[in-house]
This record gives sequence, C-alpha cells and structure tokens, in this order.
Amino acid sequence: MLKHDDCRRADQLRALAHPTRLAILRALAKRGTCLCGELVELTPLAQSTVSQHLKVLKEAGLVRGRIDGPRSCYGLDPDAIADLAAALADLFAELGAADGPLSLPAAATAANQPDPGPALTD
Repeated sequence: MLKHDDCRRADQLRALAHPTRLAILRALAKRGTCLCGELVELTPLAQSTVSQHLKVLKEAGLVRGRIDGPRSCYGLDPDAIADLAAALADLFAELGAADGPLSLPAAATAANQPDPGPALTD
C-alpha cells in the first residue's frame, strides 16, 4: 500500500542516485552556498550538465536556488534534508521490525563471500 509521501521520497532518492549529485550536495553542505560556476569548477563536467543536476536536486526539494543577476546561487534545504533523513530512519526501522533484524538466507551470504582459493595441503 502506498503511503502519501512515498512518491515524494522516491523522487528524492532518485535525485540522490547519481555520484555527481552526491558530490554537489557534499559541496553545498561544506560551503553553505555556492554559485553554479563554483560547483562547475569542482567537477569535470560542463556548466550545462551541472545545471541539469542542480535542477534535479531542486525539483526533489533538496536544494534551494536563487538567481542574482547573471549568477545562480544554490544551497541545501536543511529542513528537507532532515525530513528525508528521519523518513529513511523510520523506513529502515519499519523494515527491520517486520521479522526482526534484516538478514539474508545462509545461501545468499555464502554466495557473497570471496573465494578462499585452493585449499592448502602439507
């Protein structure tokens, strides 16, 4: 059953699902606010690509932007970040409470273990 905020949360998570957008969020968290050009300097990407990533983050409500003449200044929306963090904590608690702690079947965990290689013999 879909909860009221599930669609919004899914959009926010999709916005987080790109390494460049995560880097942008980290830069904004560290610096407070940044001009788009400053963010471009932190990446190997073109200004238009960084702007597109900022647009996705803004549409997801994680970033606020303000146009100041020819410059665009961006910063995190701290309320949205805190709200998403709380929602994810609640979700993971809910998922873990379903049947106790989340665990994988023994066969799945064995499949994820590195191959020990050939057995040593004397």
